[in-house]
Amino acid sequence: MNVKGKTVLVSGSNRGLGKAFVLALLQAGAVKVYAAARDLKELNIPGAHPVELDITDPVSVAKAAQICADIDLLVNNAGYLKYGPLLAEDSVESLRHHFEVNTIGTLLMSRAFAPVLAKRGGGAMINILSVLSWLNIPESGPYSASKSAQWSLTNGLRNELREQNTFVMGVHPGYIDTDMAAGVEASKTSPETVVRMTLEALGESKEELIIDDAGRWVKSTLSSADAGYLSPVPS
Repeated sequence: MNVKGKTVLVSGSNRGLGKAFVLALLQAGAVKVYAAARDLKELNIPGAHPVELDITDPVSVAKAAQICADIDLLVNNAGYLKYGPLLAEDSVESLRHHFEVNTIGTLLMSRAFAPVLAKRGGGAMINILSVLSWLNIPESGPYSASKSAQWSLTNGLRNELREQNTFVMGVHPGYIDTDMAAGVEASKTSPETVVRMTLEALGESKEELIIDDAGRWVKSTLSSADAGYLSPVPS
């Protein structure tokens, strides 16, 4: 898909990767870009159409689907990350919230907007996943588990939406240079680079995009005798 002349909704648009998506889409010639966030006071992107949206609230999602009933492309970018291991005191509560946002929130959005995309001839859906879809590390156990489930969800959606001609793409970044990874000492990719690579891959109809070398290494270990979770991720 070429985004020029298309109408797009980006969730989690108030900052970081979501905001970078909105700016790049406008620059690329999208005819309309809905910038969605829970708090509209945090949204200030000239040229974008602000939409109040909480992806964990079915009522909010349904309302957004009515307002944005003309989209050709859905970018499921909104996500949640709280650092902590699986055996922490608050890990059960943390896991529930990670799944509510990253996994169930993506499903609510996909289910609500699938009919919208169908009416537009199929369109496309981009799900922002993670290298941690394939790797669970002590620093982010609940997040990794939710992203693994979101990856599986994306694969399932791709199969179910193929009949209505909706293209589903999964994007697996490593650390991105945004507020979410501010406290991490590691190699990071700029949000602008992630967006540029994603829109290029969308134009080439790539169903899966891995952003960096660390991600490619992690993915390769899934079919290796040396499982990735037994070794440190190369920087």
